Parts: sequence; structure tokens; C-alpha cells
Amino acid sequence: MRHQGRITRWNDDKGFGFITPNGGGAQVFLHINAFSGRQLRPVGDELVTYELAVDDKGRAQARTVAYVGTRIAPPRARGRSKLPFVIAFGFLLLIGAAVHLGRLPAAVLMLYSGASLIAFIAYAIDKSAAQRDQWRTRESTLHVFALIGGWPGALLAQRLLRHKSTKPSFQTTFWITVVLNCGALGWLLSPAGANMLRTIPGI
Repeated sequence: MRHQGRITRWNDDKGFGFITPNGGGAQVFLHINAFSGRQLRPVGDELVTYELAVDDKGRAQARTVAYVGTRIAPPRARGRSKLPFVIAFGFLLLIGAAVHLGRLPAAVLMLYSGASLIAFIAYAIDKSAAQRDQWRTRESTLHVFALIGGWPGALLAQRLLRHKSTKPSFQTTFWITVVLNCGALGWLLSPAGANMLRTIPGI
């Protein structure tokens, strides 16, 4: 059974708020992940429909939330793009190929793999904290992990965990870090970058 109400409180930084049901009653907790599909983030005062559920502590919580007038697709009809997987794994394969051909030192592949793992874990911890309303990881920290080479892991975390994947400002900064990182990698593949790498002990 679907209910209807209005988002009367919304904290975009934490990704949650509350719905006041039409006709009155107790407010219902709303998390950004409860929205159906990839809809625009709320800003507050939107009219929505939702399914009512309870969390582990017995508190009212909204599920499969949609703005009024938006059609809810059956679960099987909601496709998931494989593009993030192709980009992340394809990039790491290219790094592996460059290492194999002697264009890059093995340390570069280790850096990307290690940073990606750390980034994925950081996203998982941040999502868990958001769901429990606990202390969050700074967005700037997540971007630093992406900038130093962890962006493939961050991209996978955004897709698999459905975290930070719909906030426009975060996504803009994230893709800027990807471009900067790839630009730095491109320079390392140039003659000047290769000469610099040869001057670093142990590489």
C-alpha cells in the first residue's frame, strides 16, 4: 500500500529527512536511498508517495519513494548500467598492460589497486554512518582518495553501494578528480614523465 505526504524536513548533507503524511500523523523517516530509480535529490517541500516500513528499532521509515506523478517501475524493470564496471576494470586492465609492456612500474598498479580498495572501504563506512546517523566521512576526504588513484574503487562503490551517486555537486567534483588523475597518468607515460620515474629510487 502506498501513502502520500510532503517532505517537510530535509538535510541534504546527510542525505535524509522526514515526510509528514497527508492528513497528519507522526513524521516518517526518509533516506535518499529510498527513492526509486535515479530521481533528482529533494530540497524540501516536495509531495511524494511511499511505502511504509519499520527499521530495526521499530521506527516508521519510507521505502520506494517517488515524487507525485512519477511512475514506479516493477523491481525487475529497473535496469542497472554496467558502464561503471567497464570503466573501472577497463582502466585497471590498461594500467596492468602498461606495466607488462614496461611503460609503467609495477608500483603504479599497486598504487591504483590499493587506493581503490581504500576508497571502496571509505564509501562503505560513510554509507553505514549515514544510515545510522553517525559521524560521516568528509566529502573532501573521499575526493582525495579518488585523486590519488582510488577513483576506480570509488566508482564501483558509488554503483554497488548506491552512495554519493546522485548528488550533482559531489559527482562534478568527483569527475574533476578523475580527469586530473588521468592527466597526471598521461604525463607519466610521456618521455618527461618516464625520465622522472627513472630518477626515483626503487622504481
